[in-house]
Amino acid sequence: MSEPVKSVLIVAGESSGELYGALLAEELRKMYPDVNILGVGGERMRAAGVDVFREVSGAFGLVEAVSHLKDLKKTMDALIRKAEEERPPVAVLIDFPDFNFKAAAELKKRGVKILYYVSPQIWAWRADRIKKMARLVDKMALILPFEQEIYRKAGIPSEFVGHPVLDEIAGFSGKTVEKEGREKILALLPGSRPSELKRHLPLMADVLRMFKREFPEWGFRIPLAPNLKTDSFNGQLRALRDEGAVIKKENALKVLSFCDAAVIASGTATLQAAFLERPFTVVYRLSPITFMLGRLLVKVKHVSLVNILSGREAVREFLQKDARPENVMAELRRLIKDPGYRASMIAEFVRVRDMFSGRSASRHTASMVSGMAGWGR
Repeated sequence: MSEPVKSVLIVAGESSGELYGALLAEELRKMYPDVNILGVGGERMRAAGVDVFREVSGAFGLVEAVSHLKDLKKTMDALIRKAEEERPPVAVLIDFPDFNFKAAAELKKRGVKILYYVSPQIWAWRADRIKKMARLVDKMALILPFEQEIYRKAGIPSEFVGHPVLDEIAGFSGKTVEKEGREKILALLPGSRPSELKRHLPLMADVLRMFKREFPEWGFRIPLAPNLKTDSFNGQLRALRDEGAVIKKENALKVLSFCDAAVIASGTATLQAAFLERPFTVVYRLSPITFMLGRLLVKVKHVSLVNILSGREAVREFLQKDARPENVMAELRRLIKDPGYRASMIAEFVRVRDMFSGRSASRHTASMVSGMAGWGR
């Protein structure tokens, strides 16, 4: 009698989670070439061999998520149908807690074990969510070292697996990347969600124009997330191209690997830049209501993971009204003209990267899936 087909469900709700899902799928396929991987994701997960039956949403923020509610309801319905049809033993839910908590509850009713990959930022806000997680989650795959103690105290089985960005870099390191021309490059990363482009593209356009006047020999690159729908930003993107920016839907890692400095909207790209030892500064703007509520609820001093892991402001953060082109320009000028300042920043990046040394998040998480499913090797 032949062995039943191995299957697993992966749910990613936004661009960074989708990348982690793709890297995990690649590792699962190395371990079990015949595994059937179902998922909510996007192009990167498809390219990794996942049967993607619903696209990522990309909703973010208290105001921004409202417009996505109908889409999220359709995704939930499709997820439940697929789980009932395919009966995967394990579901890997990646971050995106407002959706994935509901998904976990529905999947557990159907006998699916839950591996939650990438903890919600309970250490920053809404710490009470850990009680719900204790009811819903069978195991946690953690990507930040300090999270282990939080989950140990809560009695939730968890393992620190490392950070998948390092897996991405390891997979990318063998590829030859040539920058166009020989000039220095400023990378501008506005974020991976439509709401982020709406708030950051105007700022980055102003920074680009100021920077050009002072450093005319530099070039500009703006990588956009592959899953990002940009139709409503065509005018702004065209104006940036007219200013000389090269704009492509491509992996941010490619551009960060050869840029000489960067302006990055807070998110996964800050860790990518730090692990690649590229000097940068952080910007972020939210809707006024979301920011006001965030100030009341958030318990951490910094927004970028590099600074949170460092325990200090290793990179400058310009948020809301402070995210002005003249502030960003002053920091870029210092990064370019002050070798000591730049070297100190990079030394801190190396210290942060060493916290993850010797770990492959994707391989470790794939082994957790195998163990929970009872597949063995």
